[in-house]
Amino acid sequence: MSIRHGLLALLDQGPRYGYQLRTEFEARTGATWPLNVGQVYTTLSRLERDGLVEPAGEDGEGHQFYAATDAGREELRSWFDTPVPRTNPPRDELAIKLAMAVTVPGVDVSAVVQGQRRHSIKALQDYTRLKGRALAGEKRPGVVPSASNDLAWLLVLDQLIFQTEAEIRWLDHCETRLAQQAELLQARTAEAARDDGAPAKRGRRLRA
Repeated sequence: MSIRHGLLALLDQGPRYGYQLRTEFEARTGATWPLNVGQVYTTLSRLERDGLVEPAGEDGEGHQFYAATDAGREELRSWFDTPVPRTNPPRDELAIKLAMAVTVPGVDVSAVVQGQRRHSIKALQDYTRLKGRALAGEKRPGVVPSASNDLAWLLVLDQLIFQTEAEIRWLDHCETRLAQQAELLQARTAEAARDDGAPAKRGRRLRA
């Protein structure tokens, strides 16, 4: 996830200070990817270093405001115009876990799959309940209601729901593939046992 570009998108709408950026970022994404103020200011420092934001004064309480520069706005437009690349997919902990599980002796891979499925189904139910509340117009604590914030939150929830549904389908597929692999290994073992016994049987027939 690009915190860098998310903050630029907020600053494109006007100067803000760190805590405001954190609050608005979480309001629009439903705190799905929570930020701490340290992350925000670290990112702002890098954006300033790269010439994408600049200090824009302080308020009476000493809050340092930042604003997007022309280069920052150009960077933001480029981000919006460029598809998210899939050539280098992000690391997926679940995929890595199962890839390792099938290669490590003694791991009950079916139990790993079933445990994850239970967890994913519960997550899907939770996301679906949140979506129902969002569609009903239920207010979120600490979030200023607005049509754009509500729509942003619904889009994030839709993505989480679709992603979790896909994960559950993938886990079902993994379980099917594990069963097929077990059947194949069983068949090969049985075939090897028959082949090993065949010469002895022929030898007994010849001696008879």
